[in-house]
Amino acid sequence: MSFYENVFIARQDIAATQVEALAEQFGNVIVSMGGKVSKKEYWGLKSFSFKIKKNRKGHYILMNLEADGPAVKEMERQMGLHEDIVRYLTVRVDELEEGPSAMMRSRDRDDRPRRPGRGFDAQGDEA
Repeated sequence: MSFYENVFIARQDIAATQVEALAEQFGNVIVSMGGKVSKKEYWGLKSFSFKIKKNRKGHYILMNLEADGPAVKEMERQMGLHEDIVRYLTVRVDELEEGPSAMMRSRDRDDRPRRPGRGFDAQGDEA
C-alpha cells in the first residue's frame, strides 16, 4: 500500500458538520477497499484568490491515506461527481506526516501575542 495526502475543498454554503460528514463518507470509501485513513484535519473556511464554480470561499479538509491506487481512484471519482466538492488534490508521498500539518502549525503561530520591540509599529517605523 502507498501513502497519500488528499485535500478537498467543499462549497462555502454548507455547514462545517456537513463537511465533516463528507470527509467521513470519502474515508469510508478508502476503508471499504482495504485502506486506512490515519488523519483528518479541518482547516476551516478560507477565501479563494478567484472565483471557483461561483464560490469565493471554501471549507478545506486534509486526509492522510494509506491505500492502494484503485481505492484512491474510486474516492476521487466520487469526489468529482459530488456537487458540494469544488476542488480536490491527491498527492502520493513517501511517508505520512505525524502530528499537525503545516497549515495547523501556522495557525498556532499566528495566535501567539507579539513580543514588544519586534517588527514595526502602526506608523511603519521600526520599533
